[in-house]
Amino acid sequence: MKKFINDPQAFVPEMLQGLALANPDTLTYVPEYNLILRADAPNQDRVSIIQGSGSGHEPAHVMLVGEGMLDGACPGDVFAAPPTEYVLEAARRLASDKGVLLLVNNYTGDKMAFEMAEELADAEGIKVRTLFINDDVAVEDSLYTIGRRGVAGNFFVIKAVGAAAAGGADLDEIVRIGEKVNAATRTMGVALTACTPPAKGTPLFDIGDDEMEVGVGIHGEPGRRRTKMTSANEIVDELLEAIVPDLPFSSGDDVALMVNGLGGTPISELYLLYGIAHARLAEKGISIGRNYVGSYCTALDMVGTSLTLVKLDDEIRSLLEAPAHIPVRIF
Repeated sequence: MKKFINDPQAFVPEMLQGLALANPDTLTYVPEYNLILRADAPNQDRVSIIQGSGSGHEPAHVMLVGEGMLDGACPGDVFAAPPTEYVLEAARRLASDKGVLLLVNNYTGDKMAFEMAEELADAEGIKVRTLFINDDVAVEDSLYTIGRRGVAGNFFVIKAVGAAAAGGADLDEIVRIGEKVNAATRTMGVALTACTPPAKGTPLFDIGDDEMEVGVGIHGEPGRRRTKMTSANEIVDELLEAIVPDLPFSSGDDVALMVNGLGGTPISELYLLYGIAHARLAEKGISIGRNYVGSYCTALDMVGTSLTLVKLDDEIRSLLEAPAHIPVRIF
């Protein structure tokens, strides 16, 4: 597999350095801890929002640092949870009088790192809370999680709590909002190919040219089943048949719909999928109040997609519509 790369062990630091150099007025890079921070943070009148996970999911999460979104991100290596000291240092540097919220996708390694960092930060007198994101309906209690995985739906939680923080909400209110959005969000994905981590140099798993993994995780974890490749219509139908009954979403609901690319899917195919999903939801009496089409939470170069639905009400809609500015234009 050909990649633009030097030393595989330097892949993440070199990527973060490039991101910071491209945004010198808005981002600060702390190489010792893999931190990407807002250059104007912390603001003592605003709760600081921090997210972290393994790298390889870009633009999540390091490219979501900016006004109305994250105040900082503390990634680990590719598909590896950040060390506890990275999370703790991010909390230290972004500690504000109003507190710090740590956002965590529900994977065992990430949970351990963030929960320990929360305890250490609290012992140092930092006002801190942690919120876990678990929007994936595909599997529960997998080899990698206790409970459901956190996947592309994390974008909506980040957007909502970031908007609330920018508006001056206190930490308890922001946690309430984050929990509400997480509870209203459901996702499921499908992979047509594996991804290739830089340090490995070969695909992470084997999948036939005529096969697909339904319910795949964003690190290539197994989904619900491996099956033969089928049509786009049938793929969308299967994803929605898993997502819609889970909340459930019902006729008369207003939703945000995200068609997310997993890194190697052309935007043309994502819009094709969006058109199918839009029609299927209309048949169910579900209206799309906001739409998002693009690569929001990826798995390196995996060819695949995930669909996310968020049940909207006036509060969630207003938070998603609030202004934000980040390094990449994805909404």
